[in-house]
Amino acid sequence: MKKTSIGGMALIEGLMMIGPKNAAIAVRKPDGEIVVDKRTLPRRTLISKIPVIRGIRAFFRQMILGVKALMYSADFVDIEDSSAKPSKIDAFIDRIFGDRFKDAAIYFAVIVSIAFSVGLFILLPNILAGFLRFSKTTSGGRILYNIFEGIIRITLFLTYLTLVSKMNDIKRVWRYHGAEHKTIHAYENGEELTVENIQKYSTRHPRCGTSFLFLVLIVSIITFSLIPWTTVWTRLLSRIMLLPFVAGVSYEILKFAGRSNWKVMKIINAPGLAFQRLTTKEPDDLMVEVAIEAFNGVVIKDDENADKW
Repeated sequence: MKKTSIGGMALIEGLMMIGPKNAAIAVRKPDGEIVVDKRTLPRRTLISKIPVIRGIRAFFRQMILGVKALMYSADFVDIEDSSAKPSKIDAFIDRIFGDRFKDAAIYFAVIVSIAFSVGLFILLPNILAGFLRFSKTTSGGRILYNIFEGIIRITLFLTYLTLVSKMNDIKRVWRYHGAEHKTIHAYENGEELTVENIQKYSTRHPRCGTSFLFLVLIVSIITFSLIPWTTVWTRLLSRIMLLPFVAGVSYEILKFAGRSNWKVMKIINAPGLAFQRLTTKEPDDLMVEVAIEAFNGVVIKDDENADKW
């Protein structure tokens, strides 16, 4: 079994695959046609080789690419309304700012989504845990505090995923997510990428973003337990300041776990794979066809080492 660094993201009626040199977005239009948009990625720099730092960079790159891909896929969902004239405000903004406004909107969306996630899953659990009287001066007290905070954080995360998964539109996104994982599994097992071959595989994969988020929750408990604090503000500030480091460390663990056959790594992967029961569903054959088109848009067939770890 070979390993690959190719990953993806489910979209509205489509998905994006990210390879070593470019990203490919495949979307099925309302008329059944699959459109593929390839985008060249920036060349790798020294930063992409530094452990932890590369994880922070990859996280923000993935966020920006993801928002752009979501906006691209959403355009095809509304394709039937494309004949409608834009409002005067929309026309004015497009005439004055053009693509600059769209780029600004993308970065603003990324900032808002990160702020929302930090507020809901990092700061809120910290505030709620603060109502319990744990010692602020002993390491044991800090560990107990952070364990309780982590339990709240995981509970909120699980509740959020459960509620979102009940939405019909999100259920289709989760099915495309499953198609992405199945396709990567088939490739890593040396299968020809056909619908029949791909449908044999699991919808869960150890390098999934869901597994990454779970690792962030666990690594944050350990990291935050090591930091002394005396006030609410220092406690909250330490969480925000250390979050990039936590994300970078989680990325390295996920990267190593995805290519390792150690039993310890399988244990580490287990909770994230369990969470994927919520975020991945079985795709139909049409969804798998879209996944194949996206995957073929990023795999480099003339360089056998280009897509490997």
